Amino acid sequence: MEYLHSDIADTQQREKQHFHVLAVDDSLIERKLLERLLRESSCKVTCVDSGDKALEYLGLLDSQEIDRSTASSSFPQPSTQEGLKVNLIMTDYSMPGMSGYDLLKRVKGSSWKDIPVVVMSSENVPSRISMCMEEGAEEFLLKPVQLSDLKKQLQPHLLKLPVHPKIDITTTSNDNGNDRMIIDITMNNNQNVVVSKRKTMTPEPLERRPQMKGLAVI
Repeated sequence: MEYLHSDIADTQQREKQHFHVLAVDDSLIERKLLERLLRESSCKVTCVDSGDKALEYLGLLDSQEIDRSTASSSFPQPSTQEGLKVNLIMTDYSMPGMSGYDLLKRVKGSSWKDIPVVVMSSENVPSRISMCMEEGAEEFLLKPVQLSDLKKQLQPHLLKLPVHPKIDITTTSNDNGNDRMIIDITMNNNQNVVVSKRKTMTPEPLERRPQMKGLAVI
């Protein structure tokens, strides 16, 4: 059953990497810090350095904006927008060109409107905070962002992730029959993968089943 344990380990890793965060910040230091914190929280992370590149990644740029952004694009492009999944967007507020507030408005006015957007800033300006929250921001975090801030912010969204489907594994028994092993893989409230196994027996072949004799007609 070594292959079974390997499948379970692979599934656990996929569950941890399921939550995808798009991080937007013009500061290389801030991006690296945020990326490290998110990876410590077992998230998949894509980092870009401007609002234009974030919109490009999401497929929300028009033709003229694409020409401007592509000239300086340096991040891996998703192979197809149809298969792209982003669970959370975290953006700095103060950036050259498109601000985090402008990015927030573009996202909320698009097909990505249901994706939570967290705005971050090193300046505690109440008017900015109110403006972003009214526009639909999920949260406004003050820098420097701490690991505890991220875990608190991510937890509600991690609980909404779809449960991993069951794995149906067929093994061969000693009597040349087939046994089916059903592996249920779920996540508890602490985001730990819970594995439960149950065994079902395949019905016996017809030739091995007891035959009923015909009833005599009186």
